[in-house]
Amino acid sequence: MNEEDEIITKIPIRLSNRLSLQIHQFPLLSRPLQAPPSAEASGKRITARIKPQSRVLEIHVPVDTRPEVYNTERGHELGKGQLDDDREQNQERKGKGREGEEPRLAEVRLRSEEIPQRGVQMLGIVHENELHLHPISAIHQFRPTLTYLDIISRKNRRRGGDDSDSDSDDGPPPDPDEPAPTAAPPKKEKKTAAGEAKEVQVSARRIDDKAGNISQLSNARKEMLAIIRAEQEESWQNLEFCGMTTEEAGHSLDQFFSYNNEELHCSTDVTTFLTTAPKT
Repeated sequence: MNEEDEIITKIPIRLSNRLSLQIHQFPLLSRPLQAPPSAEASGKRITARIKPQSRVLEIHVPVDTRPEVYNTERGHELGKGQLDDDREQNQERKGKGREGEEPRLAEVRLRSEEIPQRGVQMLGIVHENELHLHPISAIHQFRPTLTYLDIISRKNRRRGGDDSDSDSDDGPPPDPDEPAPTAAPPKKEKKTAAGEAKEVQVSARRIDDKAGNISQLSNARKEMLAIIRAEQEESWQNLEFCGMTTEEAGHSLDQFFSYNNEELHCSTDVTTFLTTAPKT
């Protein structure tokens, strides 16, 4: 602030942390997060669920299944793949669909990815000439999850070619800790008129560098696989999704404001702040 700048007004600042406030970002969403009118007319609503330990959220948005805009045949194919994907991960949703009814893709699933925060981020709202601040506990970005396409692709490869799945799914990549397989020695060739054939044995050997990069890569790989396995094994917990215009959302907004008149006093000087502030 320069000496020539003029102070226009001063407003009180109120700090509150009664809510576990999160920011949800939708980078690929070009329209408001709401169900299509045709889906709402048929009683379908947006649903949500969470894996608390893995800190993963999912939002399920119904799709427009009107015949003029929905490919029924393709919808059944994708729905079957989504159902197989849920079963493979032991995350099948019970009570969905009628018995004997062919599954179909009736929702778009948006899965979250938590974004690390630098420092402490705050959300501020000016209300009744006061600035109300609330710390952000987490930031999540939501993008469509299309893991069921891998299931469909794997099945199509198995049905293709010579009706053999030998080249379709080779499984997970080899573990660097496991010894490399030894190549089988070539068969001894018969003698030819040009001269005698010699038997040659070839073996593959892993060479560890001095820095131990292979060991570090193996440990990182094991940790990553353990995180993925723990996330897949954790069960979903259903959440209630409330749109921006609902009465429940209005009550949540009221809880954001603080009416506590207790004054806060700063016990940190500028020098301490500059020496302890994280470097970027």
